[in-house]
Amino acid sequence: MLTVLIVVHLIIVLALVGVVLLQRSEGGGLGMGGGGVSGFMTGRGQANVLTRTTAILAAAFFATSLLLSVLAGYQGAPSSVIDRVAPGAGQNGPAAPTSGPGVLEQLQRLQGGPAQDAGQAPAQQPPAPPAGPQVPTSQ
Repeated sequence: MLTVLIVVHLIIVLALVGVVLLQRSEGGGLGMGGGGVSGFMTGRGQANVLTRTTAILAAAFFATSLLLSVLAGYQGAPSSVIDRVAPGAGQNGPAAPTSGPGVLEQLQRLQGGPAQDAGQAPAQQPPAPPAGPQVPTSQ
């Protein structure tokens, strides 16, 4: 529906540009002069037809513009970049203390180094490595 409305809107825009360029201006412009003395497209008849066509196309342009903006508003629920961030990743302020060992202690245990806190008993099993891709370490 939205694609069809955009195509119709673009056709109206091109037609409106063409009709405006065909109108006779005071400086001549691209307006085509009246050929014969009488007929449908004489100077006065041409001005009336082009003026009416311009008004109709302008009204259609505004209508399709409003419809496109209304449909774009209904396309999705309003969202924020903040809503897409993982919970807890963007919190400000000090981090809450954890009951387990810190990240440094966990990394030192994985590499076989001594733990920072001497009063803490070493863990029986090192924590399981993450399932995702890991960064290679130099030896």
